[in-house]
Amino acid sequence: MNRTDSRRANGPSKPTPETPGAPAPEAPAGAASKKTAPKKAAPKKAAPKPATPKKAAASKSAAKKPATGAAAAGGRPETRLGMVRRARRINRELAEVYPYAHPELDFRNPFELLVATVLSAQTTDLRVNQTTPALFARYPTPEDLAAAVPEEVEELIRPTGFFRAKTKSIMGLAAALRDEHGGEVPGRLDDLVKLPGVGRKTAFVVLGNAFGVPGITVDTHFMRLARRFGWTESDDPVKIEAEIAEIFPKSDWTMLSHRVIFHGRRICHARKPACGACPITHLCPAYGEGETDPKKAAKLLKYEKGGFPGQRLNPPADYPGRPAPPAPGAVPGAAGRPSGAE
Repeated sequence: MNRTDSRRANGPSKPTPETPGAPAPEAPAGAASKKTAPKKAAPKKAAPKPATPKKAAASKSAAKKPATGAAAAGGRPETRLGMVRRARRINRELAEVYPYAHPELDFRNPFELLVATVLSAQTTDLRVNQTTPALFARYPTPEDLAAAVPEEVEELIRPTGFFRAKTKSIMGLAAALRDEHGGEVPGRLDDLVKLPGVGRKTAFVVLGNAFGVPGITVDTHFMRLARRFGWTESDDPVKIEAEIAEIFPKSDWTMLSHRVIFHGRRICHARKPACGACPITHLCPAYGEGETDPKKAAKLLKYEKGGFPGQRLNPPADYPGRPAPPAPGAVPGAAGRPSGAE
């Protein structure tokens, strides 16, 4: 049998992978070649949600607001030392703006200041100053007020609001002064805060302005500005008092209180701060919370800064504004009150 017949008898030989031109062996069913496997498509990123009107407006206003205060230092957080230095500089510059800062209640002695301060709760100093001349003309001493008829006192102080509660307080403190302190106002904090209607704020007003004892008066204006200036984050008056006491030397406490309160009443208002007319914007982290346009801000100024009368009927001699008018129907100077008795 020749070679050709042998191939025919045994059938065609199976090609091997080494045979040139031979097809590669089939892969097992279900297996995919690494080279030919399709790539998985990358998951699509979700489209960003459009900003809500409030967020968009906030972003826009934030972009316009200039960097001041803590942010002015290259965006770095303000250090404790930096805050203290800035706070003391604010005090110095406010002293230049308000060299005439003073308590805005008319009084001739510690007793009148104590009663006037109690009456000033929930009303203006102007309303108190218009009310106290008739009150002190009738009851000039603690003994006189303690022995008064409550209904008559209520009628005299009615313009200050909450007149029933205030009558109880001032008659109570007058009786305590008569019975426990010989008719004199004590010059100690511990004694003052035990009197009816007298808290720490009222006590420090009396101590600082009638006795020359340094104190920080944390009223609503002082509290608001201390937070805006970045001196505190607290809304507790006692905590604020303690924190501010650590920033400023004790000798500055009383006048610091007057300057901050003056600034709060005249420029840095609660609802519409006159940022565009403020002389310390370069030191204030809250710049931009109010009106920044100088012309519009100037229209927001109050008292002497806006060309209007002040709150005192008898202001100190160095006060640059006009005295406040007496109560409607009252005769100016009828009570014979001398100008500032501080």
